[in-house]
Amino acid sequence: MPADSKQGAGRGGVNAMGVEGKEKHKILEAGALALSGQLGATVQRLRKAYNLSLSELSQQSGVAKSIISQIERNETNPTLATIWRLAQALDVSIERVLQTTEDEPFLEKTSKADTPILVSDDGKCRLAIIGWIKTVEWLQSYELSADPGGTLESDAHQRGSVESLSVREGELEVEVAGVKETVKAGETLRYRCDRPHIIRNIGKAQAQATMVCILKAAVME
Repeated sequence: MPADSKQGAGRGGVNAMGVEGKEKHKILEAGALALSGQLGATVQRLRKAYNLSLSELSQQSGVAKSIISQIERNETNPTLATIWRLAQALDVSIERVLQTTEDEPFLEKTSKADTPILVSDDGKCRLAIIGWIKTVEWLQSYELSADPGGTLESDAHQRGSVESLSVREGELEVEVAGVKETVKAGETLRYRCDRPHIIRNIGKAQAQATMVCILKAAVME
């Protein structure tokens, strides 16, 4: 239900499904800054491990040779889409490209106070943004809490996007393009979210669910 980058504009002035406008810019900018430190050395190490020249990696990834060179010298903050293209060309996971060293463990904790919360227009639904900032362009995760009667409306995400809603407590109804489906505790509902969609708490108690949005179009551009 988060739109495009599920921090859009719909619920409570923001479309919980799409990190749009200033919010999206801030998130992507923070992610790029966090990555810039170790990214250059990692890309260069992987490129040389495959015996690829800058020109060859550029051809395989679709990223300009000059941009790759700047990334390796830590002279630019690449977008997440650029990082994804390089990862595909180097045949490694995004995690591998982003890690500091091959053997160093990765641990990153966000406190409850630092977890952003989006509120629906009716004030009865809350979305805690628990997804990783570095994957916001293609994968977003949220914890949904909805009071009885609460409604969470979301704009359409990018074409080809899919959302997965796993209910832990209560009973929710999802409506997509006029089609409705009920999902109860212990059940998971997946649906296209590249069109306006609505989540309602039709039960008599508060509902809790985990929401994951896969922005297919974002990684296929």
